[in-house]
Amino acid sequence: MKTLLLIAVSSALINNVVLSQFMGLCPFLGVSKKIKTASGMGAAVIFVITISSFLCAVIYKDILVPLELTYLNTIVFILVIAALVQFVEMVLKKVSPSLYKALGVYLPLITTNCAVLGVALTNVSKEYDVLTSVVNGFATALGFAIAIVILAGIRERNEYNDVPESFKGMPITLITAGLMAIAFIGFSGII
Repeated sequence: MKTLLLIAVSSALINNVVLSQFMGLCPFLGVSKKIKTASGMGAAVIFVITISSFLCAVIYKDILVPLELTYLNTIVFILVIAALVQFVEMVLKKVSPSLYKALGVYLPLITTNCAVLGVALTNVSKEYDVLTSVVNGFATALGFAIAIVILAGIRERNEYNDVPESFKGMPITLITAGLMAIAFIGFSGII
């Protein structure tokens, strides 16, 4: 249990997928304009990474390893992730059309989000079992959601601030993301 807790804290805060590994920057920067859309993207990423971590771990351990087809892991993982994203897209379109419209092109981009594939490949490379893979996947996705919601909150507040003209838009967002990355380094002393 202690090991799972250490993996969870490490994945969510210390080795944050966006702020320390710089994976998943496209949706991080593109969908973080409003807290509502950022939290929706965070929830979708949590669902996709957690379920794909489970499915990829089971497929890898029960199918690819026994059949000695481990060289196909990247292709298989991409197919699993693509199927899950399609499922999330269909559900959001039915359940919350406004969130589906707000996420726009970034929702299908979860399929090519390197953070999702990166978690599955990290689970394999660190030889995690299925439970540890799910915990790592959930914690990594939670870290992504925390980072994107924090950035969205800061970006909403920046709209009311007196930002110099040359820094408006993406420049101040990148500076903010950099400062967030520095702040998250402070969590490295936890473990």
